[in-house]
Amino acid sequence: MSAKNKMTKKLHIKTWGCQMNVYDSGRMADVVAPLGYAATDEAEDADLLIFNTCHIREKATDKLFSELGRARDMQAERAKQGQRMIVAVAGCVAQAEGAEIQRRAPYVDMIFGPQTYHQLPEMIARVTRETGGVLNTEFPVEPKFDSLPRQTGGEIAAFLSIQEGCDKFCTFCVVPYTRGAEYSRTVASIVAEAETLVQSGAREITLLGQNVNAFHGVGADGAVWGLGRLFYRLAEIPDLKRLRYMTSHPRDMDDELIAAHRDIPQLMPFLHLPVQSGSDRILEAMNRKHTRDEYRRIIDKLRAAKSNIALSSDFIVGFPGETDEDHAATMELVRETGFAQAYSFKYSRRPGTPASAMIPQVAEAVKDARLHELQALLQTQQNAFNQNLVGQTLPVLFDGPKRGEKPGDNEQVHGRSPFAQSTFIERGDAPLHRIVGQELMVKITQARQNSLTGVLKQN
Repeated sequence: MSAKNKMTKKLHIKTWGCQMNVYDSGRMADVVAPLGYAATDEAEDADLLIFNTCHIREKATDKLFSELGRARDMQAERAKQGQRMIVAVAGCVAQAEGAEIQRRAPYVDMIFGPQTYHQLPEMIARVTRETGGVLNTEFPVEPKFDSLPRQTGGEIAAFLSIQEGCDKFCTFCVVPYTRGAEYSRTVASIVAEAETLVQSGAREITLLGQNVNAFHGVGADGAVWGLGRLFYRLAEIPDLKRLRYMTSHPRDMDDELIAAHRDIPQLMPFLHLPVQSGSDRILEAMNRKHTRDEYRRIIDKLRAAKSNIALSSDFIVGFPGETDEDHAATMELVRETGFAQAYSFKYSRRPGTPASAMIPQVAEAVKDARLHELQALLQTQQNAFNQNLVGQTLPVLFDGPKRGEKPGDNEQVHGRSPFAQSTFIERGDAPLHRIVGQELMVKITQARQNSLTGVLKQN
């Protein structure tokens, strides 16, 4: 190890799960940066190794313990060299199963939930003083956002968390138990952070939350603002070209937010609005508190407000008690709605959730068959949506060279269409700095399942 590396403490964060987890990992790095930690891509070089976990996917705990086994070996190897590697588990698995992690992996130094990472400096100090391991899965009285350093940005497309937690209690979901009750930041703190991001180079900001459209932050006027009103305010920030948000719940899709899609050019014509099932019977068992027809009426309102809006959604197949008729209702909803993209999963039990005890559970072979049928339809719709864009000219915001691309005359540059697809052009003779950070008109020449290719429109 070089003298330079000895002087700088190294941080490696392995992140699983949703975009909120990606955001949280970035903020953890911000929190520990004043302590001298700099990011490294190599886990074995880390002085602080954090696993930021997600409890949504199946076998999340098994995956974590497999990684922890490797971390234990790295920790032991570093100890032989007289060096200390602090191993930490963060996120939703830490929140839900902290005591079990402590029992099975006593070499883990810190276990902390999503609401406590602003307390990382204190936890690191406690571990460094060798006062034992830290288990911190409380829901602090003080909101973590009040204690975090403001993001300094640097990314063309940035993320900004405005809301956290969930009060919906869908029967399949662990989020209310791992992220806590719904909490919204103040309008002033959001606007200040957004302005800082834009001053640092961001041209697109995606607002994040477990139920982002449940946002109910207090404005400077003392009134409670909804997400729609917040978008009108953010659209006033100079040089902010694009706004997006995720993830939403149908129950919180109000008329003011729909009007914002109509009125605000910066608000991109793309919405991820999970429905989960097309069967009213299953939606009731899921405790979604909306019906199939209510979901369809929301879509109709959105398309009346913004005719070119593209839709994305989430689907769960094989929920306990789901029949062939229920599955057929989901397929019918997909056909009549039409989605530009979607995410679909087999139901899997989450310990402690009401659905885990429901009967009958659907056989795995049946789940597999239903998922295959649903995904085939969704992929057909996504492909048709993308193919329909060939020949059209779209504004594309470019954020950098294609990942892994070597510089050269035919170097490809990556951007995002208004509908969130990755879009590539060949740089040609144009200097990279004249493309990156710019929103340029691109004629789409080719469409694939998950991306578009085009050429810059000549003035």
